[in-house]
Amino acid sequence: MRLLGRLFLVCTTAAAWLPAAGAASAGPAGAAVAPTAVIRADFPDPDVIQVGSTFYAYSTSSSAGRIPVASAPSATGPWTVRGDALPAKPSWAGNGGFWAPDVSRLPDGRYLMYFTAPSTATGRMCIGAATSANPLGPFQPAGNGPLVCNASEGGDIDPSSFVDTDGKRYLVYKNDGNAVGRPTILWLQQVGADGVTFVGGRTELIRNDRPEEAGVIEAPVLVKRPSHYVLFYSAGSYTGNGYFTSYAVSPSLTGPYTKAYRPLMTTATFDGAVQGPGGTDVLGNRVFFHGWVSNARHMYTAELGWADDYPVVRGSRVRYEAERGTLNHAEVRTGAAGASQGAVVAKIDYADSWVDVRVFAPVAGAYTAYVAYAAGYGDAQHLVTVNGSAQFALSYPNRGWDNWTQVPAQLTLTTGWNTLRFQHQTRWAELDYIEIS
Repeated sequence: MRLLGRLFLVCTTAAAWLPAAGAASAGPAGAAVAPTAVIRADFPDPDVIQVGSTFYAYSTSSSAGRIPVASAPSATGPWTVRGDALPAKPSWAGNGGFWAPDVSRLPDGRYLMYFTAPSTATGRMCIGAATSANPLGPFQPAGNGPLVCNASEGGDIDPSSFVDTDGKRYLVYKNDGNAVGRPTILWLQQVGADGVTFVGGRTELIRNDRPEEAGVIEAPVLVKRPSHYVLFYSAGSYTGNGYFTSYAVSPSLTGPYTKAYRPLMTTATFDGAVQGPGGTDVLGNRVFFHGWVSNARHMYTAELGWADDYPVVRGSRVRYEAERGTLNHAEVRTGAAGASQGAVVAKIDYADSWVDVRVFAPVAGAYTAYVAYAAGYGDAQHLVTVNGSAQFALSYPNRGWDNWTQVPAQLTLTTGWNTLRFQHQTRWAELDYIEIS
């Protein structure tokens, strides 16, 4: 399996040096910041744009309308659901939910909406388009039929727009293969400036080829970073907390794309603060996504950072393997039973024994470090130093060798890369990994 460079190190993504020092304590103050639920009502598969100083969000059908639209003065709200952005049903569409809208602005100033709707002709979900002079709508359906509607591949859903740095516009979408026992593929289709005229053929980006995806990948969103393209997507069944968000990268728009070693956001990486995080959209330095609350999917937002152009979401655990840090008078032990990646840092046994691990913070502030260790000859301690300045003693209760246990520590980190040093203080402990959330 080909891995994504630094992505091998982490739980959700990534991993220069920063001149400013952080502060740290092992006490209860300064705990990790969880994502914020900004629309506490059913608002699935959110798509968010900014027009001037106002933010607009669109969602899958709910009691608020065929395509509910909300607005806010800032990304964190307060958000107000304003009604239905698509009150007129397209002539080709039947009754049922309209899914996963995407809104972008065209060169002529109009707003283009892509949406998914049930096709009366095929009985499958298909992709349509609509336009409006106002981001609140009403959007008017474009044309007499869907843009993409291949019944033989299960129909087509989850459209999103992408404009590259050269100004070329693209439609990214999913064929709904998992609905008919066929491969599920995320496709790239170039379109004209109007967003609805196809240019050339489509290109496969990725497909459902990993066990943890449970046969489903969907909700694609493309972002261009200086060193590569980043394709965000959701996977698993959207109906529960097994739904998650991951991503893949490629130096070329058309691929090949390599999937991240571990997902970006899961129920577990958020420590249960969000259930089934998916349907993710990216806007500037934030992600917007939904999570289950009772029988509804609320809209959440969280801060987004880029560690060497790989995404890191605040509040979602990122794993950094200790053995990939910088060691002094210590050594890497391979074949460690039950350890992450099978390797740990051992023999941190002397006054000058330490390991430096670099960790990334999307923004400055409070974070929690979960340090995985094993100690077998009594309780041990390391002296933890943050960015060469703030220090505290971290205790490791004796749980036995090769019994990898996590102990939390509260940190204050600076924006970007930070360096944590774990230095011998009392007795003996081995380090497996550090997770930051």
